[in-house]
Amino acid sequence: MEMPIPNPAVIARKSRVVERLRRVLPVGSVIHDERETRAYECDALTAYRCAPMVVVLPTTTEEVSAVLRICHEEGVPVVPRGSGTSLAGGALPTADCVILGVARMNDVIETDYDNRFIRVQTGRTNLSVTGAVEEDGFFYAPDPSSQLACAIAGNIAMNSGGAHCLKYGVTTNNLMGVKMVMMDGEIVDIGGAHLDAGGLDLLGLICGSEGQLGVVTEATLRILHKPEGARPVLMGFDDSEVAGACVTAIIKAGVLPVAIEFMDRPCIEATEAFAHAGYPMCEALLIVEVEGSDAEIDHQLDLIMEIARRHNPVELRQSKSAEESAAIWLGRKSAFGAMGQINDYMCLDGTIPVSSLPHVLRRIGEMSKEYGLKVGNVFHAGDGNMHPLILFDANKPGDLELCEAFGAEILKLCVEVGGCLTGEHGVGIEKRDLMHVQYAANDLEAQMAVKDVFDPQWLLNPAKVFPLDASDARRQIPVAAE
Repeated sequence: MEMPIPNPAVIARKSRVVERLRRVLPVGSVIHDERETRAYECDALTAYRCAPMVVVLPTTTEEVSAVLRICHEEGVPVVPRGSGTSLAGGALPTADCVILGVARMNDVIETDYDNRFIRVQTGRTNLSVTGAVEEDGFFYAPDPSSQLACAIAGNIAMNSGGAHCLKYGVTTNNLMGVKMVMMDGEIVDIGGAHLDAGGLDLLGLICGSEGQLGVVTEATLRILHKPEGARPVLMGFDDSEVAGACVTAIIKAGVLPVAIEFMDRPCIEATEAFAHAGYPMCEALLIVEVEGSDAEIDHQLDLIMEIARRHNPVELRQSKSAEESAAIWLGRKSAFGAMGQINDYMCLDGTIPVSSLPHVLRRIGEMSKEYGLKVGNVFHAGDGNMHPLILFDANKPGDLELCEAFGAEILKLCVEVGGCLTGEHGVGIEKRDLMHVQYAANDLEAQMAVKDVFDPQWLLNPAKVFPLDASDARRQIPVAAE
């Protein structure tokens, strides 16, 4: 994966940049020793690595502003970083950049139950947002599989979703406002603790912008009353296509579960060995969960199980206790870690129409044989957000490149059937050079023109999202006065 050539003039100014950063940040907040910056050389897309020039760990919006102002004046690229859980290389550094990590910015600033919102610093982890309000009967809906570790900053950057996004939507549906610092250090407030802001939908622009437009330091998030109850049902099938058809039938029936999750045999076997969730050994597994009162849950599950029976399941098991429900979800939440124990893998997240699930699963199986690489499928089936895990050997010459070529074909297939390149992981570097598959040249030009307005020198999160030749042509690297 090609990255831009480091700017030697910026690297030559490293000592001066470090000294200026130290003046505006607390002791211990500036990391520049090469051995220590290695800890930030990659995110969860570990196939690509590059140690940054400097790492800074501010604790306030004002400190972020001071850092960006210095980097703007010195012409230093800045890569924002939350918890580093990006699966698309969204936080991959360049050798001449400053990593701006928000991990120390994790305070709850305000909670308002009457108006159902919470305002937090964006280094706070996803799950801990719910942790701050659950004793009072509320929760924060988006729940990525990495929610124990992932930061709200990254959730906003990539517009993350999770298992429950079928009913509650992704981050953009639960984000009410942000405080953001522009590349020149200006602090702006967009949206707020109300339903919709007037004027242009700038909040919709920021959510999912992958750190291209500014650094979000505070977020106002919608919180919801916890449902009376929830109950999953486990369905096993002897064919992945049949499981896909069952998902389509559930959606067509007008039932709205809170989640429909899919796992195929490779994932089932790895997860069962890892989490011991009690999954049946079959070709495909669905976890379907509904919420509401006991009567509502019974009614919805009766309909769903009737639909499932038409597809001849080899197992149909409804949870009977909180412990059984927790075990079912432990398996699903452990899937990525479990697969990582048996192989290196690349995780994609193309999104497709639900009606195309059987066709796309069949084609992925066919392509797996063509490329000679195994695939494990685990994904949010209810909204067609695919997560094929392509298994490869990172130590085998050529395997990574073969994996990338296979992954590109899967993503092209997603676009071909009417879907898109990414559902929640973002473009990062992984899909950067596939953007032309989904967007025409004038579409990409319009997107880049927006970045021109927010970040004229193209210093924020370089080499991400847009094809490298296009972004390199736009970058304007100033030379600071000596």
